[in-house]
Amino acid sequence: MTQQVPSTEPELGGVRNFRDVGGLPTADGRRVRYGHLFRSGHLAHATEEDAAFLASLGLHTIFDFRNAADQKLEGPDVDLPGVRNVNLPLSDPADGSEFWKMVRDGDLDQLHAILGDGKAANRMIGSYRRIIKERTAEHSQVLRAMAEDSVPALMHCAAGKDRAGLSIAITLLALGVERDAIVADYLESNAAHRRYKVHRNNSSASAYSPEVMELLSPLFDARAEYLTAAFETIEETWGSVDVYLEQGLGMTPELRERLRERLLD
Repeated sequence: MTQQVPSTEPELGGVRNFRDVGGLPTADGRRVRYGHLFRSGHLAHATEEDAAFLASLGLHTIFDFRNAADQKLEGPDVDLPGVRNVNLPLSDPADGSEFWKMVRDGDLDQLHAILGDGKAANRMIGSYRRIIKERTAEHSQVLRAMAEDSVPALMHCAAGKDRAGLSIAITLLALGVERDAIVADYLESNAAHRRYKVHRNNSSASAYSPEVMELLSPLFDARAEYLTAAFETIEETWGSVDVYLEQGLGMTPELRERLRERLLD
């Protein structure tokens, strides 16, 4: 039974960036079904009330795209009875470990050296491009699982912005959702109540000065240029979205149609 459109977005105490992806329009006039595809930041700090709400969604599968370092830092997801948890890391924990240590600990001069003059945004663009090209097996597994039986599904990473954002975007491409609607959903992660809270090991005021926060912002923003780079990588590498889905991810027309039947009204 299709879940009705929620009148208000739930306020979750320990889970950031949660939302139902339902309602997004496809190019052929259909819409993503409410109550079947969700996205969020990690679930490790979910309160009892959060867990009760998540349990009420009737989830079949939670796809967790965090790596081992993320899970060590934040903790495992809250356990929801009857829900399958699938961990598919979309980033290597060793990749950039020194970089992220500098983000947490570096002073203004050090941060400017690694993030200034467009370096931070370029790093994000490079990351999006790599995930598209190098994580086809993981994205294939997600789409094929949902085509078979794994819905309702929730996808998350740490902040629910980049790795989960890309996985949701790829799912929406497979469903035929309009490109502008995919970008608009992605940019919703910038809302103040959804944004990942920047944590610095030094709690002094200077550690969070306007200059520091400006340098860090490209790492924690959802920017259209990042998702555009992912789309461009698909077209540069495979020639078109359809070829990417079929040859890169193994989504035959039959599997895509099965996915659409499960997730579209």
